[in-house]
Amino acid sequence: MLPSLCVAVSLLCPSADPFPAKPEGLKLAKPEDGVDTPSTPAPAGAIVLLDGKSLEGWTHRNGGKAAAWKLASGGAVEVVPGTSDLLSKHMIDSPVRLHVEFRTPWMPGSKGQGRGNSGVYLQGRYEVQVLDSYGIEKPGEGDCGGIYGIAKPKTNACKAPLAWQAYDIDFTPPVFEGGKKSKPGVISVTLNGVLIHENVTITKDNTTSGLGGDPSTPGPLLLQDHGNPVQYRNIWLMKK
Repeated sequence: MLPSLCVAVSLLCPSADPFPAKPEGLKLAKPEDGVDTPSTPAPAGAIVLLDGKSLEGWTHRNGGKAAAWKLASGGAVEVVPGTSDLLSKHMIDSPVRLHVEFRTPWMPGSKGQGRGNSGVYLQGRYEVQVLDSYGIEKPGEGDCGGIYGIAKPKTNACKAPLAWQAYDIDFTPPVFEGGKKSKPGVISVTLNGVLIHENVTITKDNTTSGLGGDPSTPGPLLLQDHGNPVQYRNIWLMKK
């Protein structure tokens, strides 16, 4: 296939760069939509889960194998499609504030859920969606910023693909007493400085493709391999 066609149908051209310096055909509604959200350094006392130097703090979902995602430039880690989800060795067992930086690839030949799809799962169960949802006027639960299957974001605060974005998530796990849930979990989410969820009640014990299991037990942070080369960097959390 001619190189000129690879841009238009990058899904069919594995060699096409998903993070080109000059993406052909990408149109911005506003220039700032293509500008990176500034990176936020981990504060004193934070637990750093991903520093971009190694993946020693992570394993794969299937069989607990050593993490095989790609260490990319700028301290980023890139999903290697087909390797399976990554699980943090650190377990979330109490209320936390989580910071995650990510960017979606330029996939002009793809649409909907096939365009820059990944996800951040708290305790491996509750997904905050990662997706190229740039330009969507009324985002749903399955769009970027959605709490999958639970709540759609108040507004579309997404940057354009290729721009670095940032989630700041306040998460309180559900409380169980005597084997029964006495308090549901609660999530608030800020995307690129915009509050898109405020004190949303977690109405499920597991969202689609989550780890499942006993919801009263601690769980890892899960980064989803949904078949697209999404990048992550600078992931840390603070216990509240």
